[in-house]
Amino acid sequence: MSKISELDNLCGPGKPLRQEPVDARECENLVLSGKRRLLDAQNKVLSIESRFDLAYNAAHALSLAALRRMGYRSGSRYIVFQVLQHTAGLGPEVWRVLSRCHEIRNLSEYEGGLDISDRLVDDLIIAAQKVADRVS
Repeated sequence: MSKISELDNLCGPGKPLRQEPVDARECENLVLSGKRRLLDAQNKVLSIESRFDLAYNAAHALSLAALRRMGYRSGSRYIVFQVLQHTAGLGPEVWRVLSRCHEIRNLSEYEGGLDISDRLVDDLIIAAQKVADRVS
């Protein structure tokens, strides 16, 4: 099945994606934002929490850019990571890290806890960089 058909299967009432014309400027802005945040996330002077937030938001912006370039928009933050195989040709070694970080981000946002390690942030930065490499 083609990438487009896989994404089309996720469109429709009650489904997480919808088709929307590609906006080149939006995609460019998402990539630039993602790359800037990814660079900042590598600054070890910042707190681990700040680095995590920057890397997570970089990964999200870059993953969203990959989805938007395919002509789709997401109604859910999480789905942009789940479809990376179809939007950027990236496998589970990348999107599983990003999905795990999404869960951690949600716990932080909604329950106040942030249980992260330097290793997790490093893995998140590596995964985000792989997305950046594909959308550049």
